[in-house]
Amino acid sequence: MVRIKRGNVARKRRKKIFSVAKGFRGAHSKLFRIANEQVMKSLRYGYIGRKRKKRDFRRLWITRINAASRIHGTNYSKLISKLKTSQISLNRKMLAQMAVNDMDSFSNLIKSL
Repeated sequence: MVRIKRGNVARKRRKKIFSVAKGFRGAHSKLFRIANEQVMKSLRYGYIGRKRKKRDFRRLWITRINAASRIHGTNYSKLISKLKTSQISLNRKMLAQMAVNDMDSFSNLIKSL
């Protein structure tokens, strides 16, 4: 039987893992087996993080809208309810931007409700 030499293939495989693990601390970027485990774990965390990011931003927008609306004497749930009944379709991201950057237009919006 012919001997199979896998030097190139194995090196390329390890190099690919180490390039992804670049920047990890300690053995997580130096030793192949540990680096491989850490890369797999980081890819899982990245997938989960992309889903969590959407939740986290929505929570942040709601908090900002609530804080700004309380300054004007109402709260978040009443504000959203009034927006829905008056058929104003502004999403939470834009409301939060208005609350942070353009307080005058936000206060005009609340007064018009």
